[in-house]
Amino acid sequence: MKKTYIITGATSGIGKALLKVFVKQNIVFAGYRNEKYVQELEEIGAIPFYIDMERKETIAQAAAFIKSKTDKIDTLINVAGCVVAGVMEFISLENLRKQFEVNTFSHIDLTQRLLPLLQDGKVINISSMASFGIFPFVAPYCASKRALDILFNAMTLESGVKVVSIKPGVIATPLWDKSIELNKESINNCKNYEKEMNYMVKNAHKNGKKGLDVNQVVSLIVKVDNMKNPRPSYTVGKDAFIAQIISKFPFSIQNKLIKFGMKMKLKS
Repeated sequence: MKKTYIITGATSGIGKALLKVFVKQNIVFAGYRNEKYVQELEEIGAIPFYIDMERKETIAQAAAFIKSKTDKIDTLINVAGCVVAGVMEFISLENLRKQFEVNTFSHIDLTQRLLPLLQDGKVINISSMASFGIFPFVAPYCASKRALDILFNAMTLESGVKVVSIKPGVIATPLWDKSIELNKESINNCKNYEKEMNYMVKNAHKNGKKGLDVNQVVSLIVKVDNMKNPRPSYTVGKDAFIAQIISKFPFSIQNKLIKFGMKMKLKS
C-alpha cells in the first residue's frame, strides 16, 4: 500500500537521499527553494512544492498546496536547515534569528499546518548531535537543534502525535560547504579568533568529504519509519554517541574537555 511522505530540503543531502528511497513505491511531496530543481524532482517521480524556510508566506502556501493534493500524510520529514557559525561576541542578532527561523520555527509552522492530516502518522525531525549543545563556534546551530527537540517533544506530550528526533554525527553532505559561504561575514569578523576560524573552515571542508555516509542515516530513518512505536530519539555515528555521553557530565567537566580538545586540534 502506498504511503504519503512530505520531505523538506529534498534537493540535496539527506533530503535528496530519502526522496530517492521513498519515491520508489510511495507518493512523495518534495520541498525545494530553487526553481532549477523542479524538473529533476519531477523526473525522480516526486511532487515538487516551493518552500522557503525564511518566508512565512511560502510555508502557508506549501501547506495549502499539499492539503489540496492529499487528505492524509503518513510521514512528515523535516530536513531543511542551515548552519550559522562564528564567535558569539560578534554574531549579529539578525543571523541568530535566521538560524532559529530556518532550523526551528519554520518546521513548527509547517507541522502545525499539516497536523490535521497527520493524525495516524508521524513526524521525523533531522536534528543533530549538536542538540547535545557542546560545540563552540556553532552555538546558534546547537541551540536551534536543541530547541527543535524540546518543542517537538512537548508537541508529542500534548497532542499525542508521534515525533522522532534523528541525531546524526557529522555527515558528508553539501551543508558544510554551504555553511562556509553563509558565514563569510562572521568568519572575516573574528578579531582575536582568526586561528579558530581558520580551523573551523578547514574542518568544514573535511566534514563535507569525510563525514558519515548519508546512506547510514537514511537506513536508520527508513527503519524508524516502519516502526509502529519508535523511540523519541535516535543517535547515529560514533561522534554523536560520544557527544551524547559527554553531554551527561556536569557543565564544568564538559567545558574542560572541550577546551582541551580545541587546544589539541588547534595545535595540530
